[in-house]
Amino acid sequence: MTESTSEQDTDGGTPRPAPAPTAAGTTAENPWPLRQLSVKVGEYVARMSPLWVEGEIVQFNRRPGAGLSFMTLRDVDVDMSFSVPVREYVLRGLSIEPVPGARVVVHAKPTFWTKRGSLQLEADDIRPVGLGELLARLEQLKRVLTAEGLFEASRKQPLPFLPRAVGLICGRESAAERDVVVNARRRWPAVQFEIREVAVQGNKAVREVSAALRELDEREDVDVIIVSRGGGSLEDLLPFSDEQLTRLVVGARTPIVSAIGHEVDTPLIDLAADVRASTPTDAAKRVVPDIQAELEQLDLGRTRLRSAIRARLEREQSGLDALRSRPVLEDPSTILAGRADEIRSRIALARTLVGARLDRAADEVDHLGRQVRSLSPLATLERGYAVVQSPDGTIVRAPEATSVGEALSVRVAGGRFGVERTETDPYIPPAA
Repeated sequence: MTESTSEQDTDGGTPRPAPAPTAAGTTAENPWPLRQLSVKVGEYVARMSPLWVEGEIVQFNRRPGAGLSFMTLRDVDVDMSFSVPVREYVLRGLSIEPVPGARVVVHAKPTFWTKRGSLQLEADDIRPVGLGELLARLEQLKRVLTAEGLFEASRKQPLPFLPRAVGLICGRESAAERDVVVNARRRWPAVQFEIREVAVQGNKAVREVSAALRELDEREDVDVIIVSRGGGSLEDLLPFSDEQLTRLVVGARTPIVSAIGHEVDTPLIDLAADVRASTPTDAAKRVVPDIQAELEQLDLGRTRLRSAIRARLEREQSGLDALRSRPVLEDPSTILAGRADEIRSRIALARTLVGARLDRAADEVDHLGRQVRSLSPLATLERGYAVVQSPDGTIVRAPEATSVGEALSVRVAGGRFGVERTETDPYIPPAA
C-alpha cells in the first residue's frame, strides 16, 4: 500500500488517513509512521558524498573469514563516536594493524540502517596519522592563532605578588601535583590551593581540563591558575594543543601559568598562557614568593633604612652645630652692637652732611640778601641821594618839570619832608 492510500487500523479495519507527504506537513492527527521517518533519513544520508574524517580507534573487532570487521571511531576531543564497518580488502591494504588508541583518518560513506535507526560509516580507506602529520597540523593551527594575535605579549596579564588562593589543574595523584604543592608550600607555607584533578591525556582530557578551568576562573578568591602535567610523548600532550582549550586559556579572566611537560615540550597553551613555566616545580616558584628571601630582603631594607636615617640625622646635627658655633648665635648681642655702632656712625654722618648743607644754604641766603639790599632803592638813598616828587607823586627828573614856588616832596633815607622851589639853587659846590 502506498503513502497516498488509506491503511486499515489494527483493531477492526478502520481506515487511517495517508501519512503527510513532507515532515512539515505532519500533525498530531496525521503523523508519520516510524518506518517512514527511517526511510526518509536513509534517503537523505544516501545522498551524502564520501568524505575524510579523523578520529581515534577505541575498539576494533576483526572477524577472520567473515569479510567484514567493525571498529569504533571516536572524536579526538569530545566524547562522540561512530561505528565503522571495514571490508577485508581495505584491511589487507593497510601498512599497520589498526589498534585501539591509534589516531587515523578514514575515507568513508555515511550510511543509515533503517531497521535499527543507526548511522555508521562504511570505510574504504584508512590511513594512520603519523608524527610528522600531527606536527604539521599543530604548526598550521599555531600560525592561525598567531595571526589572530592570541599569543601577543601585550594581552598577557601579570601574576599577583601573593595570591589569596592558587588554582591547580593536574592529573589524579600525579607527580606534577606533588611538585607544585610541595615546592609552593616550602616557599610560602600559608599558600592555599584549589586543586582539580582531571584527565590529562586521552579523549576526556580536553573536556575535563576545560571544565576545571572555567570553574576556577569564575571563583573570586582564585588569583592565579596553574595547568600542570608531567612529561610525555607528543600524542600524550596533544590535548593541551587543542584549539578550543587554547582559546579558553586566552579568554580567561584569571592569570594562567602553563606547566606542561618538560623544557623541550611546547604545547599551544604554553604560548597562550600568561606565563610559561618549564616544569611544575618552576610554576610553583613563579606563583608564590620565597618567604625566606622576602624576610632577607625585609631585613636588608630595614638595615638600609636605619643607615639612611642615621646618616641624615648626623648631617642635620652637623649643620646645626655649625650654625650654633657662629659668634652671632653664641652672643646674639654682638650683631646688635655692631648694628648700633653702624647706626650711630650713620647718624653722625647724616648730621654732618645736614649741617654742612644748612651752612651752605645760610651763606647763600646771606649773599642773596646782600644782593637784594644792594639793588634796593633804599640803599641808594642811604648813600645821600633823594627822590623829589611833585604833589601828585610824579618824580621830578628835570628842573623844567617844576615851577618856582611849587611845593615839592623830598624823600631821603631817613624819611620825607616838604620843600618849595626857589628861583635860584642855594647849593654852592666846594671849590676845586
